[in-house]
Amino acid sequence: MEQNPKFNKTIANEEELRSIIGFPSELVKRKVITYLDSHCVDFISKSPFLVISTSNNEGYCDVSPRGDAPGFVLVLDEKRLIIPERPGNRRIDSMRNILSNPRVGLLFIIPGMEETLRVNGKATLVKDEEILEKMKVKERKPLLGIGVEVEECFIHCAKAFKRSKLWESNSGASKEFLPVASSILSAHSKISKEDVDDILEESYTKRLY
Repeated sequence: MEQNPKFNKTIANEEELRSIIGFPSELVKRKVITYLDSHCVDFISKSPFLVISTSNNEGYCDVSPRGDAPGFVLVLDEKRLIIPERPGNRRIDSMRNILSNPRVGLLFIIPGMEETLRVNGKATLVKDEEILEKMKVKERKPLLGIGVEVEECFIHCAKAFKRSKLWESNSGASKEFLPVASSILSAHSKISKEDVDDILEESYTKRLY
């Protein structure tokens, strides 16, 4: 495989990009708000899953999933929400990025719903015990929280979900054809698949909270 392949015929500026893509409709231009209204709060309360995008001060990017029971993200007021940080793999990619560059993007997803909610803002790592206490699960508080000061929020259209047929029961591959995570991890880490299976089993059964 060629190393560092170059792309041909690339876009050089926004003017050229607009000549191909065009401009947003009046609805799209007007749909962005700068606070969490009752509709956004309701959406967040029904969402069991989000992805958070971050980058460090050098521009290196990361995107990471977060999930729990619907309503796991705590809305403090119309400008602030907080995401519980449950036990993970301790890479802390998102949190290290936030320490050097607080800008984040969130994408909230509700299973079965094709529209998503996007929230952009400025993040802070929170260790306030009073707040963390409100997000306890099975008598365990989150280790920390990612607090977000909301700067933009808006509904994203359903086209990606419609094209992918993500929520259609027959749209996915049969289970026997799905990638096996432990095989991938074994190949990448050079640790035996049996040991990886044991590590994942222990993590998924004993260290969710």
